[in-house]
Amino acid sequence: MGKVYLVGAGPGAADLLTVRAARLLQQADVVFHDALVDGDVLALAPRAQLVAVGKRCGQLSTVQQFINRQLVDAARRHACVVRLKGGDPMLFGRAQEEIAALAKAGIEVEVVPGISAAFGASSALGLSLTRRGLSRSVVFLTPAVGSGERPHAWADAARGADTVVLYMASRQAEAIAQGLMANGMPPGRPAVLVENASLPAQRVLPTTLGRLPEAAQQLGTGPALIMVGEIYAELLEQAAGRLEAETRRTAAA
Repeated sequence: MGKVYLVGAGPGAADLLTVRAARLLQQADVVFHDALVDGDVLALAPRAQLVAVGKRCGQLSTVQQFINRQLVDAARRHACVVRLKGGDPMLFGRAQEEIAALAKAGIEVEVVPGISAAFGASSALGLSLTRRGLSRSVVFLTPAVGSGERPHAWADAARGADTVVLYMASRQAEAIAQGLMANGMPPGRPAVLVENASLPAQRVLPTTLGRLPEAAQQLGTGPALIMVGEIYAELLEQAAGRLEAETRRTAAA
């Protein structure tokens, strides 16, 4: 009977993995990985069989129960099985379902934390999620709604938070803006979308809550976060300054 490691792949860049995560990838017999794990990270597992079990919004995805069965079967055939998840396994990674399935089958599990996407994006922006006098509270949310829940039930958790970070949300920007504004958040509240945080293809799109859907249309296919709060006001000011400077250069030319 082998052992399963739920490993955090971090926000994207391979050199942001923990030392333990990199060591386990080198030792792994099989790696079940999310769809958006970067190729440089997967390259750290040269001897492993790589199995894609990712979930993508609006696309054909692997059913969670099937992933659970695959992990159990693999642990019965291999000594070192890695379940590689983007960011941190314990934040919006369905880790609890996999832990429960493996425990029921009598298989040992170890969780190896990773840098969550919110922390990777904040580092890329150079803006702390918390700031004295401006942001004393942070809420991590996903807009996914379960059976029987109100359409904007998730937005209740954002009420009163200084900073809100939304995971797996870029394809639902319009519904997110509507939900937050319906819960009292003003349309002028600063926001930013960060795509491919920590990777060379990283993109930062400052906007406001009311213009969030328009900004989201500029995103590509990479993983993206929506971050909302007054701490991002300076990004809007910087973007406005760049636009003004560009307008002046164009007029002078």
